[in-house]
Amino acid sequence: MRKPLIVGNWKMNNSIAESVDLAEKLKKVIKDMAGVDVVVTPPFTALGSVRNAIKGSIIKLGAQNLFWEDKGAYTGEVSPLMIRDLDCEYVIIGHSERREYFKESDEIVNKKIKAALRNKLKAIVCVGESLKEREENKTMQVIESQIKKGLQGLSLSEAKELIIAYEPVWAIGTGRNATPAQANEVHAYIRKLLSQILNEGIASNIKILYGGSVKPSNSAELMSEKEIDGALVGGASLEAESFAQIVRSACMV
Repeated sequence: MRKPLIVGNWKMNNSIAESVDLAEKLKKVIKDMAGVDVVVTPPFTALGSVRNAIKGSIIKLGAQNLFWEDKGAYTGEVSPLMIRDLDCEYVIIGHSERREYFKESDEIVNKKIKAALRNKLKAIVCVGESLKEREENKTMQVIESQIKKGLQGLSLSEAKELIIAYEPVWAIGTGRNATPAQANEVHAYIRKLLSQILNEGIASNIKILYGGSVKPSNSAELMSEKEIDGALVGGASLEAESFAQIVRSACMV
């Protein structure tokens, strides 16, 4: 059985002091929830301080993005080596906001995945369709394209460190979310694709998270679905108790 994983994506929020305060609160409220893996991804400026704040807890550290080269003349970018230097274990790649606002293509996502895995980081790879694509019944077509292009050229041993996050773009920050059944259907399709691209053994162990307006009021229902292994949480991860409730719901699966 795959151990549930809950990831808090703090996005471009919180000063260093606010990030530390949130991390310390989380450390207290989820200290006994060992049945689930918990990751927080603060902004880059707060990674070092949050790392110190969560020491000794079950909470792991992740980054929200990375560049695909280890070093060089890439002004403003953050390399996988720099992320590893801060004791990050996870990194989010290809979030819909990166794809939309920064025009990250599937090819760029692929290069970032390879850079993360090359540097022993667990890659949380985001895929998902827009509202227009869902209304045109292109959900599975979009997912298939993103998965196949994103994972192109990966070895089977590298692929073992992948985590997929299905985030329907139309449900992010809108208050809308896919029904548990809709989400589970896409998750099952993703696992089938992974079995075809990799092999059934590896695919069966890859965690597939749901992301898209996950909150305490819907998390338990989402987590109860067979193919949903956890959640990539945005807004609800910025308040300790709401995030703790989502973690708690994963513990009860």
